[in-house]
Amino acid sequence: MIPDTLEETGVGRWRLDPAESTAEFRVPNFWGLVKVKGRFDRLSGSLEIGEQGERRIELTIDATSLNTGNEKRDEHLRSGDFFDTENHPTVRFVSSSVSDPVGGRITVQGELSAAGHRLMLDLEPTLRQHADRLQLDASTTINQRELGMTWSPLGITRTPATLTVHAQLTPES
Repeated sequence: MIPDTLEETGVGRWRLDPAESTAEFRVPNFWGLVKVKGRFDRLSGSLEIGEQGERRIELTIDATSLNTGNEKRDEHLRSGDFFDTENHPTVRFVSSSVSDPVGGRITVQGELSAAGHRLMLDLEPTLRQHADRLQLDASTTINQRELGMTWSPLGITRTPATLTVHAQLTPES
């Protein structure tokens, strides 16, 4: 079911269910011939719907949980060349505005913080309600160089990176 308004889903706070949610990325590599795929194994988040119609989406990703299936590459991605998890252990998105659903899509604007840098994003995630759960799916492309991730010997690492989040949310009691 697609809610006509977010208020139909219920005023209050909805929590991300980490067991039912994923955050993944794809980055072109080797001059665009290969894509490096990975995920973050630990994430949390929420959707808040206020009585006056105010809305807020937050997503926090534990950048140290980065996993591409290659430990040596994962260590490098956690280093100062990329996520710099020693100094910036989380990737965080906080919305500044959230619209009502139109055809299952909402418009979200907000700020992504990663590796000590910030980037404004415009997203159009899909939103569905299944019984007592909300499903929010978002995908966007970003130029990771805008987040200070410029390491690319011989230009092998390309842009843009694709970020995809599939979130299951349950009402907070």
